[in-house]
Amino acid sequence: LPLLLEATLVQLASGSYHPFYNGFYYNHLMNDKGNGQEKVDHFNGARLMVETPKDPVYSSNGANVTLPCHYHFEPDTEAKRKIRIKWSKLRDDYTKDQDVLVAIGKTYIAFGDFLGRAHLHQASRREASLLLSDVRLQDGGKYRCEVIDGLEDESDVVDLQLRGIVFPYQPPRGQYRLNFHEAEQVCQEQGAILATFNQLFQAWSEGLDWCNAGWLADGTVQYPIRLPRKPCGGLHLAPGIRSYGPRHRHLHRFDAFCFSSGLRGEVFYLEHPAGMTLEEAKQSCQDAGAEIARVGQLYSAWKFLGLDRCDAGWLADGSVRYPITKPRANCGPVEPGVRSFGFPSKGRFGVFCYKER
Repeated sequence: LPLLLEATLVQLASGSYHPFYNGFYYNHLMNDKGNGQEKVDHFNGARLMVETPKDPVYSSNGANVTLPCHYHFEPDTEAKRKIRIKWSKLRDDYTKDQDVLVAIGKTYIAFGDFLGRAHLHQASRREASLLLSDVRLQDGGKYRCEVIDGLEDESDVVDLQLRGIVFPYQPPRGQYRLNFHEAEQVCQEQGAILATFNQLFQAWSEGLDWCNAGWLADGTVQYPIRLPRKPCGGLHLAPGIRSYGPRHRHLHRFDAFCFSSGLRGEVFYLEHPAGMTLEEAKQSCQDAGAEIARVGQLYSAWKFLGLDRCDAGWLADGSVRYPITKPRANCGPVEPGVRSFGFPSKGRFGVFCYKER
């Protein structure tokens, strides 16, 4: 741990000069004796190389995943070297990277949301891989693996993509009522997060067609169109993602595109001969040792578990929906999907419940 603190928290002396900063401080190069004398590190002629996968690494909510990273020297050298490793997560808005883990040898420490979940994986020589346990929706994105050998610093990037589903969301009070921060909140309330552009593009490539504009995680407002039509940008525009660009996060109001991944439990349907009110539905789920399902959980169960039920049921936000994987008569349109009855103020229906495994 003292070595780790030396690497990450070196006290800056007044007026001292630091020629390089990448999360670690170097003052030319300090020796280990603490006597104030400097040690010159001559370039040894071996070039440091860092390698990560060029293809994305895929995972899902609640799973464990390893982000591979290896380093070597050209030409190879057997000399024992004091290597430092740093993992960080790149932000979509290109602001300062989020610290994930730093390490010297076998000693490492994780930071913030990654505390207790990020571990250094070194199963082979010169491996610097990152093991993430209990993957969360927010973990998707690009990660930088940085290896520091004295004054040499090389890095490469791993793209972690979560398998999931994008769904449009409107609140009970109607269309275009959410500013950016409210859109973030409603997605979280539905067991999801705001989708990224790449996630929306993937959903569009898989068939998502939606003519209402919604917020994305980067603060832009966009919507996916497969079948061009007049109210959706015009008849003569090609299919694609229509964009309003960045909008004011407090003043402008739209819908939201939410992203949900795999489930750690199951969604099941409860019915009553006379139907149930929303409050009765919540109680029925509790009596079954579960909770009323959220919209994101229903979409995930439909997408990944093949949930198919041609009976409308309450969800936690007060909406009534049902999932169809095999379209048939009297069960809505000819395409698979999650059907919605909106937010009925009256009526009696079944309920979709969610239970952790």
